Amino acid sequence: MGVERIVSLVPSVTESLFDLGAGPKVVGRTVYCVHPAPQVNAIPIVGGTKNPDIARILALKPDLVIANQEENRPADVAALQAAGVRVLVSFPRTVRQALDLLWELARWAEVEEDAAPRIAALERLYEQTLAWARQVPPVRVFCPIWRDPWMTFNAETYAHDLLATCGAANIFAGRRRRYPLAADLGRIPPSADPRYAGRDTRYPRVTLDEMAALAPDLILLPSEPYAFTEADMAAFADYTEVPAVREGRILLVDGSLITWHGTRLGRALRELPALLHGWR
Repeated sequence: MGVERIVSLVPSVTESLFDLGAGPKVVGRTVYCVHPAPQVNAIPIVGGTKNPDIARILALKPDLVIANQEENRPADVAALQAAGVRVLVSFPRTVRQALDLLWELARWAEVEEDAAPRIAALERLYEQTLAWARQVPPVRVFCPIWRDPWMTFNAETYAHDLLATCGAANIFAGRRRRYPLAADLGRIPPSADPRYAGRDTRYPRVTLDEMAALAPDLILLPSEPYAFTEADMAAFADYTEVPAVREGRILLVDGSLITWHGTRLGRALRELPALLHGWR
């Protein structure tokens, strides 16, 4: 494929490229691509994930730009392609797809020989974790990713599949986002307005009353994309009928373990099962 100059617009991919041995080929990154530090510090920044500087990217003369369907805008991808740049648009929604993406990255960067042991080890850890999770009762989990309004994810996401792999049952697995917001929050019926057709339904806005009715055993408050802190735990104080609240099982967690597909998966598979099941 002849790829020697890569611009990554995806923080988890930037980290993965370095972990797979392709770090020297990365010539551009977003402001959010901060791992691995300090290795990325000297790499030019080309803007954010939602507002990359197309001219700056083109000036770096990349052989390949790596984007993500969720994190980057279609208009920016189209602009790069119109300028003749190859763009790989990733969109893993399961752990298996994330592993497949690592193999694809290794092929594009021509580091398969160096990367193979690392990816194969992740695949073994994935299979071991799946086998373990099948032997234990699942923990019912509420994991918001935003507040005001509260937002979470359903079964069609990487975060859901990762938690399921680690022995968790996402209480909002079957919940789809409804439009407009008032419908999502149960105040009015969903709209049939054709303007809402085709919009993403994988990230429902929910109420804490809806959460309480589903009685999670555990509440995880991740550090990203919303930076939850101990102060946010007070929002659940009145829901003492919820097992997670009654038993004090509201935990802060590194959000990158839940949402970053890529080589960070190794940390997630090693740390999340104990976090989810350690109270038993």
